[in-house]
Amino acid sequence: MTELKVQGSGGYVIADLTDEQAKKADLGVGKLFLAPIGKIETEKMLKHYCNNCETEFDNPPKIQLEESPNEEVADNLILIERGQYVCEKCNSIIGEYREFQKKGEIGNARPSE
Repeated sequence: MTELKVQGSGGYVIADLTDEQAKKADLGVGKLFLAPIGKIETEKMLKHYCNNCETEFDNPPKIQLEESPNEEVADNLILIERGQYVCEKCNSIIGEYREFQKKGEIGNARPSE
């Protein structure tokens, strides 16, 4: 795990990321981004900065669940959760996340064929 700065549209989060999460967050422009990672566990987020408040906080942002649509967005791909990282002080959105699941997967297990 590595402590990294991950950008959102309304600020950033400092989080302990796995190598896999860091690879997902790297879009090749020299910064890491929240959206491609998916939901980061609260205990892995150490700090957050809000562009609206212009303040860095020494704890994780709030996570606000927007919806759990369970809708198929592509062949074999289901959007299971959509949410936002929100400033603890002013409730501005720091970034958003999406959690996807491939059809037939349950957690990390896959049914045998």
